[in-house]
Amino acid sequence: MTAQPFPLSEIVASQRPHRRDAARNYDALLAAAREAFAENGAEASLEDIARCAGVGIGTLYRNFPTRRHLFESVYADEVNALCRMAQDVAALEPWEALTSWLRRFVDYSVTQRAIREALSNDSEVFLACRDLMYQAGGPLFERAQKAGEARTDMGFDDLLRMVAGITATNFLDDVQRDRVLTVAFDGVQATR
Repeated sequence: MTAQPFPLSEIVASQRPHRRDAARNYDALLAAAREAFAENGAEASLEDIARCAGVGIGTLYRNFPTRRHLFESVYADEVNALCRMAQDVAALEPWEALTSWLRRFVDYSVTQRAIREALSNDSEVFLACRDLMYQAGGPLFERAQKAGEARTDMGFDDLLRMVAGITATNFLDDVQRDRVLTVAFDGVQATR
């Protein structure tokens, strides 16, 4: 793993305005951008994002001077949510903790695909996010392996690539997606 150049939580938190109304606008822009990127990809309209957030385009540019800045902020915010989820599920039984986190990873993957197109692999934010995500989810996988509940012939990177590959597929609905994920998780679960 590469060294993390800055604490990820600070990427978004340090940019979030302190005034209550400005912070509300900032959060609304992040939420609208996350949804727009998931639906329309990296080329989502910034004007539409501002409109969905209930603010003007000037407010968007005040908070996110460039499209790349918006991509990085949404990406970092998503990874922060994944890391919080890892902490939230850490007390669960090993397999339940791992699969709960992976189901949140599925939601992250939808947004990540769109943003990944726009960020290069050498982006400091992208690298820091990747490292932090592995630091958060990796121990859940290792714990499940040590408990004999997850296969030991695969690594965490293998697991994430498998789940990301599955989520890259278009499903008829969430029920079908969840059914396919359950089958995949059954393949990861150690046989008893």
